Amino acid sequence: MNFVILNYWDIVAKAYNTTLSFILLAMVFLMVYIGKTGRKKNPYGGLSTFVCASLLLFVAYYNSVIGLFQYPLTGFMIWWIGILILLFGGFGYLVKKTDRKMTEEDFNTPNGDLSRIKRYIKKMEEQNPYREQIPIKMEIVRKSFHLTGLLFIFGYFGCIILPPIADLANLGIYILITSTEPLYNVLWGEVSNYPYVLGSLEGIIDITLFGLIGAFMFMVISDLIRVLWGPKYSMFNFLTRSVLRNQEHNAVGPHIYLIVGAIFTYLLYVLGVVHILAFTAGLMIACFSDALAALVGRIFGNKKVICIGGQEKTIEGFIAGVASAYLFALVIVGPIYAIIGALIFFIFDYFPMVIADNILNPIFITLGIQLFQIILVFPLGLF
Repeated sequence: MNFVILNYWDIVAKAYNTTLSFILLAMVFLMVYIGKTGRKKNPYGGLSTFVCASLLLFVAYYNSVIGLFQYPLTGFMIWWIGILILLFGGFGYLVKKTDRKMTEEDFNTPNGDLSRIKRYIKKMEEQNPYREQIPIKMEIVRKSFHLTGLLFIFGYFGCIILPPIADLANLGIYILITSTEPLYNVLWGEVSNYPYVLGSLEGIIDITLFGLIGAFMFMVISDLIRVLWGPKYSMFNFLTRSVLRNQEHNAVGPHIYLIVGAIFTYLLYVLGVVHILAFTAGLMIACFSDALAALVGRIFGNKKVICIGGQEKTIEGFIAGVASAYLFALVIVGPIYAIIGALIFFIFDYFPMVIADNILNPIFITLGIQLFQIILVFPLGLF
């Protein structure tokens, strides 16, 4: 039997990777708990949270078996998660401590005479943050999370004359660690062991995934605090003055569904199951066509249409969503596969689903395009 002798930094790398897997599993457990406790009053949100937990379980398994990215990126991610927990948890503790000290006099005092945190607590106590319909301004703020799609586009492909941001980030990391080599050697090991060669596809793939996972952690930690502790303890609610939909009561938010679906499908690309262009088209449609359909429907929609299942939407929103889905996919995968992407988007938008379309769109649009590419054999791409 052959034994592999690990040095100190190999052990550190494995410890960081194991910690990341445990953190992901803890989030899976919390989402299962949230889905179980909320499914009676909110079946849509409860089931969507369950599905989200299942996809995240795959991500945790992938990390434990293969690894999402190499060391020291795993270490950087653990530090990032620690910072977020301190930041968001500290804010929640501050709200709780301030709330306990607030008196009846504070609630009767004009807002102008109160600190910002007390005004926020007063507002959250006086108003129910969950609504059936949210203001258009808040709709725009919420849809801004769909810009996660641009994070991937710029990170992986770059933009016109700019190289991929992931490649620039790799260069920045390399410059930073070489300029602080003595400190880096103490914290992370030898600079010569840094695994990503400048300009390598492996570096672009892993650092892009690092960005997606980092964005997910930023979103989910605050959202878990919202669900488990209450909306007023969420720093995101404080900063954005967020108004929430009833479907988010006892369930994680739609932005969590979207980015988990994106991460899951990206891992399918890393495993070689889907083409990068199929994934890109699916993500762009999921991010931007859904947002355009909602915003156009809210702002310009006059002609109502009752979807299968009774949900009311607008013809203008449908047209904006389906047309933009076709155009996004046309540029990325070509006219034939663009029809497939737009059709799948239309089906999920028009027909009732017991699972959030933010989860379904990035996965099934990508898989649908990939399946038809295998059947038709035509290459993906406009050119």
